[in-house]
Amino acid sequence: MDERGDKVEIFFWTVAAALMLQLLFVLWNLSQMPSLGGTGKGRIWLSGGAESIQHDGPHAHGIKPKPRLSVLIPARNEADNIAACIQSVLLEPSIFIEVLVLDDRSTDGTAEAARLAAAGDSRVRVLPGNVLPFGWLGKSHACHQLAEAARGEWWLFLDADARLEPGALADALDTALAQGQGLVTGFPKQETGTWLEKLIVPMMSFSIACHLPIRLVRQSPDPKFVAAHGAFLMISAESYWSTGGHAGFKGHLVDDMQLAGAVKKTGLPVTLAYVCPQISMRMYQNAAGVWNGYKKNIFAGVGRSSLLLGIMLFMYTLLYILPPLMMIISLAGFLLHAYPEGWLTTVLLPSSLCYLLGVCLKRIIDRKSGQPWYLSFCLPASIFLLSAIALASWRASLNGTGYEWKGRRYS
Repeated sequence: MDERGDKVEIFFWTVAAALMLQLLFVLWNLSQMPSLGGTGKGRIWLSGGAESIQHDGPHAHGIKPKPRLSVLIPARNEADNIAACIQSVLLEPSIFIEVLVLDDRSTDGTAEAARLAAAGDSRVRVLPGNVLPFGWLGKSHACHQLAEAARGEWWLFLDADARLEPGALADALDTALAQGQGLVTGFPKQETGTWLEKLIVPMMSFSIACHLPIRLVRQSPDPKFVAAHGAFLMISAESYWSTGGHAGFKGHLVDDMQLAGAVKKTGLPVTLAYVCPQISMRMYQNAAGVWNGYKKNIFAGVGRSSLLLGIMLFMYTLLYILPPLMMIISLAGFLLHAYPEGWLTTVLLPSSLCYLLGVCLKRIIDRKSGQPWYLSFCLPASIFLLSAIALASWRASLNGTGYEWKGRRYS
């Protein structure tokens, strides 16, 4: 084999070594993610026992007690989702919770669907949203209004497409009360339908597991080490107001990450927990929703840095697209008897190993997040499509066309 072939072989074995190191990091990293629950204090607290920061006051028969936990649900055109969301929250029997739904000027009957789902439960209030002020983005403004109306000591910002399992609120409060203040968040189990959902949506967990040292989310004060999912954000009321709340980043597209970063900058703790057993969701209902949703968030998620986005896409191509591509080309050459001497050991073997290491990496992460086994073999397709959406996100920001989401346009 000539010098060129030697360089190709060295390249692929180097990629294989990098993927092996990535695999070991992911195994360690996922082991650092704490689970919700385990102490039982959340259940006691929701039952009215243990110490409360605020004085609950008398709650004799006929007198409504002061809520300890506020579940805050911003909802814009969520008529198809809001009922199931509210009903899952109301599985919690505690009289010390309130459920506030902010109807963000929906046009599909969201408010009426929410009232029907509440079925007269006095713990639920449906609030009308105000006109979106200049400089605010829709969800941040909705969350801001919910914060102004909330009366609990701890709040859970919950997306309308999220579903809680029985006991989820008590489990989350176990972790929150043990932490004492700050923020507890996590990535819900993702339910998917269309193929673009299956290929793209689980890549959120892939990115976190591969690139973010999870232990440092809790242990490091540096706001660079942070991750959050807007569907599940539990924060103490005191901590929220000490950060300035959503008003501090009212024009930012990725509000959940901004809130988590603001909590850290204030010197308060953030915990990224494993929440799949307690909460699930279907973020998007079709391929167009996936494309537009990720297009809106990806470039903003890397701080609108073209350099960082370019490096990320280049590395993903080298690690996850080039090896399977060369593996396919090598296999085709083998079947057609059109390959140079030494090609199988120089290209086919190391490129195949790289692909299989990527599959193993994806399977470990997918198993943790509750995704089907076969998606791990589709990692190259996921990376290719994610790169295409990322480039569309970058172009939309640079050429000024912006993004459209739920009937509103953002830049």
